[in-house]
Amino acid sequence: QVRLVESGGGLVQAGGSLRLSCAASGSIFITNHMAWYRQAPGEQRELVALSTSGGSPNYADSVKGRFTISRDNAKNTVYLQMNSLKPEDTGVYYCNARIITRSMNTGDYWGQGTQVTVSS
Repeated sequence: QVRLVESGGGLVQAGGSLRLSCAASGSIFITNHMAWYRQAPGEQRELVALSTSGGSPNYADSVKGRFTISRDNAKNTVYLQMNSLKPEDTGVYYCNARIITRSMNTGDYWGQGTQVTVSS
């Protein structure tokens, strides 16, 4: 079993910052990509930032220059530093990871989501 647990969401004023964390645990052999998605009310879930193994991170155009994704591979943890937050960044943020388990099964795993609310 693999589990992703997010933390760090909350309420912040526009222009403020938040840092999200997502820790993967369980029967993990290799963690390939780790990513952050978000879903605003009434909207589809969208990719915010992606960290691949050994590659450069990718960002949604709407967050480039403001958000930074980083990883601690030893801890199977991914972070999302969010600066200069805007009201349109409001939503539930989900962690996603593609993981190969010790039994050599590959799967995409999701966290439970953490709410980010940016007030104007």
